[in-house]
Amino acid sequence: MKRAGVLMLAAVPVVLAATAYGSSPTAHDDPRPGHPSAAAQRRAAQGLAAPAMKNLAQKLVASAENSTLNWRSAYGYVQDIGDGQGYTAGIIGFCTGTHDLLVLVERYTAAHPDNGLARYLPALRRVDGTDSHQGLDPGFPAAWRAEAKVPAFQAAQDAERDRIYFDPAVSTAKRDGLGPLGQFIYYDAMVFHGPGTDGFYGIRERATQRAEPPAQGGSEEAYLNAFLDVRRATMRAKHPGIDTSRIDTAQRKFLEEGNLSLRTPLVWKVYGETYKVP
Repeated sequence: MKRAGVLMLAAVPVVLAATAYGSSPTAHDDPRPGHPSAAAQRRAAQGLAAPAMKNLAQKLVASAENSTLNWRSAYGYVQDIGDGQGYTAGIIGFCTGTHDLLVLVERYTAAHPDNGLARYLPALRRVDGTDSHQGLDPGFPAAWRAEAKVPAFQAAQDAERDRIYFDPAVSTAKRDGLGPLGQFIYYDAMVFHGPGTDGFYGIRERATQRAEPPAQGGSEEAYLNAFLDVRRATMRAKHPGIDTSRIDTAQRKFLEEGNLSLRTPLVWKVYGETYKVP
C-alpha cells in the first residue's frame, strides 16, 4: 500500500492539454474515416505511454497525490501526512516506510556518491517498513528539497516512477487488452496501493475472478467496472470513510461515458472540486 492512508487531499481545477486521443487531426494525419495515418496508429499502439498521454497521466495523478497539476513541481515535496508510512516525498509519493524511497536513494547514490541524501542512508535502512523518523529529523526534509533541485535527482525520480509504477501498470493493462482509460486506472491503482498481492496485483487478481478482461474475451467496460469495485472496496476496508472520489466521480465517470480512450473534453470531480479539460 502506498497512499491508502490519505483520507482527503485538496484539489485544484484541472486544465489539461488535448491528448492524441480525441484531438483534431494534425497536418500529418489523414482525417478521412477509416484511413488513420501511420502517426495516429503509432499513438494508438503506444496508449498511455505516448508522450502526450503520459504527461496527462502524470497530471491526473498529481492532482490527487500532490494537489497540483504541475507534477514537476512535486520533485521537492516532502511531508509526513500521518498515514503510518513515514515521510512521503517526490513526484509519486515515495515513502520512507514502504521501501521505494530507500531504493531510490540507494540507486541514486550508487551513481552520484556525493549527493546530499547519501548521509541519511543508514537511517533510511533502519526506518524502512515503519513510520519512524529516527535519524532523519531534523535535516532530512531540507536535504530532500535541496537535492530535488538537481536535474540528476529529478531524472532518478522519473526513472524509479517508471520502473516501479508506470511501466508495469501500462504493460499489464496492455496484456489484459485495455485501452488508455484502463491503462490509467491500473496506473492510479499501482501508485495508490503499490504493487504486491496486498496492493495492485491482488486487486487485479480479485477483479479477474469477477469478470474476464478483454484479452480473455470479456467486455472492457464490465471488467473495468469490476476492477473499480474491488479497488473501492479495498480502500474502504483499510480505511473506513476514506474519500473515494478519485474513483467514483472521476475514473468511473469516464467509464460510464464510454470514454475508453480518455479523449477530450473531460469533466469530473475529485474531493469536491470540478475539473475540466477542453
